[in-house]
Amino acid sequence: MKKNDLKKLKPYLLLWSTQSFSALGSGMTSYALVLWLYLRTGSALRTALLSVCSYAPYVAMSIFAGALSDRWNKKKTMLVCDLIAACSTVAVFFLIRTDSLTAWHLYVLNALNGLMNTIQQPAGEVAATLLIPREYYQKTSGLRSFSQSLNSILTPILATALFTLAGIKSVIAVDLITFAIAFLALLLWIDIPEQKEARQEEEKLLTSAQKGLVWLRQNPLIFHLILFLSAINLVASMYDAALPAMLLSKPNGGETVLGIVNACAGIATLAGSVLVTLIPAPKNRVRAICLTLFISMSTENFLLAFGKTPFLWCLGAILGWAVIPLMNANMDVIFRNTIPVEMQGRVYSCRNTLQFFTIPVGFLAGGFLVDRVFEPLAAQAADPMLASLFGTGKGSGAAMLFALIGAAGVAICLFFSWKLRGQVWHEPTET
Repeated sequence: MKKNDLKKLKPYLLLWSTQSFSALGSGMTSYALVLWLYLRTGSALRTALLSVCSYAPYVAMSIFAGALSDRWNKKKTMLVCDLIAACSTVAVFFLIRTDSLTAWHLYVLNALNGLMNTIQQPAGEVAATLLIPREYYQKTSGLRSFSQSLNSILTPILATALFTLAGIKSVIAVDLITFAIAFLALLLWIDIPEQKEARQEEEKLLTSAQKGLVWLRQNPLIFHLILFLSAINLVASMYDAALPAMLLSKPNGGETVLGIVNACAGIATLAGSVLVTLIPAPKNRVRAICLTLFISMSTENFLLAFGKTPFLWCLGAILGWAVIPLMNANMDVIFRNTIPVEMQGRVYSCRNTLQFFTIPVGFLAGGFLVDRVFEPLAAQAADPMLASLFGTGKGSGAAMLFALIGAAGVAICLFFSWKLRGQVWHEPTET
């Protein structure tokens, strides 16, 4: 970026960098708690419920959280949510020190953190819109994808190293340090302008929340894009549930191979994030979204289903994840330019409910299908064709599920490409 660009983006860059640093610490704690709980209980279902509890508030409270976010001061909302989330981390720390931590403690605290994230996320989205000049939307979307993908690479590495060498309390200590840095930066050095909507304070909460849904019904492009991502999230979360079951069970798999495949996904996302900041805007952003998701769905899942070697699984991860930042950037530009700033909190929260409710459903469905349907089917099947396609033994049932996920993902992309045909979103002109 040029010097003038850095000057214009200085407040946002400070917010982005410190919040991303804090997200790394939070991600390390979440990862370490998964390790801690699995080692204590040996139950994959109990461990998966951590993710379900985190996402449940998105489904139950997002619409109301957006209405509150549009009413409240964005900076204060983010600070309070961060502080409450940090208090829950401190609670975990003391429960571990007294050897009192149990699974139900983690479920409750994950639900609380999920609720705080539900409230903070729309406030953060609006804050970013207020801090970023319109001409930098695509580049800053690339920066967000960059930090998210970098965190996805570093989180398991750093968390596992600290957890193994110094215990979970050291991971929590790092989390609290990163929180303190982000909290103080936002409190002392970042000024977020406020946009007030007339008569909003006088509205009832339910009426205010309904406005987000009304706005979506009146803007079919945004609504259909949200439904598109909701369907993709369903198959993607089934993927997340099935991936460890397959790679940890295959004869040429294991923990190291699972880590390498996940690292390839993170590196590919990182490369895609850098590419987003360099390439020009596409002529048709809607078509670019459909194309990138089609590439992702039609490559990785089938390579995981039919591939027999770690090389092919890694290749699938690279092809599947490299294009996701391009999709996210185009989606982000369309949303920020189309949704009025004073409505973004409510609309983004409606998006959270509609787009993310399929994630816990997908996690549960993926685990159920692997354990109760496809693995027993693979164990009982004597068909040599199935054996040649998916292999034999434990893990072959998960491979079958990946074939189903791939077919479902392709069908979803084709359906929404047809649904969105002819809808061209035009870049706004500077006035």
